[in-house]
Amino acid sequence: MRLLHTCLFSFFAVALFAQNINVTHRSTLTYSGQKLANIWGYAAGGNEYALVGAKNGLSIVNVTDPDNPDEIIQIAGPSSDWREIKTYQNYAYVVSEGGGGIQIVDLTNLPNTNLAHKSYKGNGAINNQLITAHALHVDVVKGFLYVYGSNLFNGRALIFNLNGDPYNPNYVGYYNSNFSGSGNYIHDGFVDNDIMYGGHVYGGFFSIVNMSNKANPVLVATQQTPGNFTHNTWRSGNTLFTTDEISNSFLSSYDISDPDNITLLDKIQSNPGSSSIVHNTHIINDYAVTSWYKDGFTIVDVSRPANMVQVGNFDTYPNGGGSGFSGCWGVYPYLPSGNIIASNINGNSANDGELWVLTPDYVRGCYVEGQITNGATGQPLSGALVKLLGTNTSETSNLLGFYKMGQLAAGTFTAQVSKVGFVTKNISVSLSNGVLTTLDVVLFPIGFPVEMTDFSVTAQENDALLRWETASEVDNAGFEVQHGVNTRDWRVEGFVPGRGGLNEPADYSFRVPDLSPGTHFFRLRQIDEDGKNAFSDVKSLIIRGKEFHAAFRPNTVHDAGELYFFTEKPVSVQVEMFNAAGIPVGLNWSFELENETVLPVEMSHLPAGIYFAVIQTETERVVAQLFKI
Repeated sequence: MRLLHTCLFSFFAVALFAQNINVTHRSTLTYSGQKLANIWGYAAGGNEYALVGAKNGLSIVNVTDPDNPDEIIQIAGPSSDWREIKTYQNYAYVVSEGGGGIQIVDLTNLPNTNLAHKSYKGNGAINNQLITAHALHVDVVKGFLYVYGSNLFNGRALIFNLNGDPYNPNYVGYYNSNFSGSGNYIHDGFVDNDIMYGGHVYGGFFSIVNMSNKANPVLVATQQTPGNFTHNTWRSGNTLFTTDEISNSFLSSYDISDPDNITLLDKIQSNPGSSSIVHNTHIINDYAVTSWYKDGFTIVDVSRPANMVQVGNFDTYPNGGGSGFSGCWGVYPYLPSGNIIASNINGNSANDGELWVLTPDYVRGCYVEGQITNGATGQPLSGALVKLLGTNTSETSNLLGFYKMGQLAAGTFTAQVSKVGFVTKNISVSLSNGVLTTLDVVLFPIGFPVEMTDFSVTAQENDALLRWETASEVDNAGFEVQHGVNTRDWRVEGFVPGRGGLNEPADYSFRVPDLSPGTHFFRLRQIDEDGKNAFSDVKSLIIRGKEFHAAFRPNTVHDAGELYFFTEKPVSVQVEMFNAAGIPVGLNWSFELENETVLPVEMSHLPAGIYFAVIQTETERVVAQLFKI
């Protein structure tokens, strides 16, 4: 076999890679005459290795120097276009659809080439019967190997005990599922701490199975996936990520905290409209690193799994895009260096596979979320289009008026909110990476008696100055000014008479004096001559009365909030969240604060209720209250 090491590209190739984002290409190895399948990684003794599923066997490549990868050895195996690898301790386990059972390789002697290896075809009840398999996964917590899509039991999951002697697995059973048709076949899966998340590709669903009792696994739940061709699963916390290996497919996220109520949170495509096919996803530090065949691979910020944002990508297959099974088979993002290794089925030549070594720059997305309401009724407004002008970022509000969207680029943008039959609003928003921007918008029907064009609240020492404008008014009695320290309880501060039938712009202002330090909320209730009314957007305001201040804004949220901080001098801050019973909920932060900052607080995994943030500095202790509804 001839390996070609490529570090330089032609001008043509560089031009095609111009859209690669937050990923730097380091090197490429070309496998002359061999296609590649999946890839895994291994690190020991200060060295990093790519374990590459080549057509003719397992290729082990030293990638410690990412610019100069060096193949150490290729251990022959049955010829196959499918080859999957996983590791446990210092052993590699390899399966293929070409036969040979499980190839086991002792990696202890790396970087030397004298590596003990053997073919294991099962023992006990399946002695010498395991021939082919499609995929595998290791429950590293419990020390069990799971093999999927084999020639045994119609592709059900096989279980092998690796404890004691990983070089000599012991077959302990299989998951004897009872789904209809070909639904029992598991194509791939993820197992952690005796819980298996199986991808039933031909059934179009994933299963959650308690494998604690290997002789009698218990089905916990199943869930259909958007493309009904569930290929790969990967769990992170209470979220399960899946891929559907079909044209025009999605990477999807699910809330699995309650198996009786699994909820699809979000789904995302690498290149919408291109018909590209997703393959395998892996999660690292709240990023999904996912192979997309002809699109190469993507990096998606999944720190807010209900609002996934693509923040990086690299096209390892610049020869073309769209549907089809060429290009990137798999990616591995877990090397200690942080480098990513990726396997291309083929590259410039149809029969030459490629190993890519790359360095990612993990960047958080900018998140924009909120609710759209009907100003005439105060009810949620579905079907409203929210888009950031000059970008491809847009979303439509759901039945409850909520929307969630995001993008990589930070800066100041114009958010346009529109719906047929309503007056379009353009609002300036400033976005920052890793920060949630909440944008709640009220749209008024066309022809509504009062068309409000602007509403702002500013602090003047301990007073709040409210200013608002209308473009036109018909039969407007006036505006009731409402104020609250949360967004549930309101009191009336005063009334400002309207301009009656004035059919031209008008300016208004109102001052609320002597406010206590903290977060305050304001809204306007516009009242017609006939008694009909409508509410404005809610505006928040921080009144600073101390050298250090902290408060939630708003303090009533659905799944995420913002903790606002202000200090007149640099200070060290520690924050911990508690529920109403005073029990920590696993959210805590420590950081250095100067001036002011906003800390996003993700609450989607917590039940509704009252929560408290205890904020401690060297000299002060502040408690901020938050309501999750």
